[in-house]
Amino acid sequence: MRAKISAVGAWVPPRVLTNDDLARMVETSNEWILERTGIRERHIADPGVATSDMAIEAAKAALANRGTTAEDVDAIILCTVTPDHMFPSTACIVQHKLGVRRAWGFDLVAACSSFIYGLTTAAHLVGCGTHRKVLVIGSDTMSRIIDYTDRTTCVLFGDGAGAFLIEPAAGGEPGFLGFRNEIDGSGGEVLIMPAGGSRMPPSHETVDKRLHFVHQEGQAVFKYAVKKMGDVSAELLEELGIPASEVKLMVPHQANRRIILAAAHRLGISEDNVLINIERYGNTTSGTIPIATWEAWQQGRLKKGDVVLFAAVGAGFTVGVNVWRWAF
Repeated sequence: MRAKISAVGAWVPPRVLTNDDLARMVETSNEWILERTGIRERHIADPGVATSDMAIEAAKAALANRGTTAEDVDAIILCTVTPDHMFPSTACIVQHKLGVRRAWGFDLVAACSSFIYGLTTAAHLVGCGTHRKVLVIGSDTMSRIIDYTDRTTCVLFGDGAGAFLIEPAAGGEPGFLGFRNEIDGSGGEVLIMPAGGSRMPPSHETVDKRLHFVHQEGQAVFKYAVKKMGDVSAELLEELGIPASEVKLMVPHQANRRIILAAAHRLGISEDNVLINIERYGNTTSGTIPIATWEAWQQGRLKKGDVVLFAAVGAGFTVGVNVWRWAF
């Protein structure tokens, strides 16, 4: 049985943090940030708004767009690196507050590739015939783990959430075509939140040393992301027998405009066929791909039968690529 994407939804906090705002906090400028990242602004959650709150709003939007209810959902895959708590899982909180009575679910942590890994998992849950409706939600409150005294990371990230509903495709309906997921743990140290886990539990020292925030070696991440996003996408398209010219829309993880364009160039995909919205949202980690897809759908850039390529590289290193034919 083939899975299809039957609905999309998204939600971002209303509060906006601009580059000019950041220039009043650290030594930077709008021009410096824009030239190097492509970001002008990002959305920031208010105190008291957690990852689950954004996830619920995105899920509600997807369900409403499908014209179905939470009661019909069989499983929730909550993709995030900023869970409400270490436990219980944020999927449990979303399940309860959303009113999904009979679903099971879990959190999936693969950094910026989390949503792609979630899509791959949902496609197989539906594809094997055991599930009819699976919610895949990407939600991250990155502002809670960003050091706003570090200009190299604080300019990059924002908060937001997006969701897909995955269902069986009827008859010859378009849907899931294939995936490639990889990890390379040798890159684990170059993009990391060092403290807070069992390796380095919270202490006065870890707080004083600001080890509960994102630490990144930007150049190493940039080089790996450009190469792997393009190469793994090309490998999957070749395996599926789909030339890059048939990709109607590439929806990449929104980490850096230069990374996105370099990967698209490697693939031979025109910039016109690449969705880039990093200018308005920054890097929302698990939320970037579903938010971008929701925008593409809203703008009428997706038509039934279109080949859509989703691609991401994240901390770990993790790599995820999916190819689908758009179903609505």
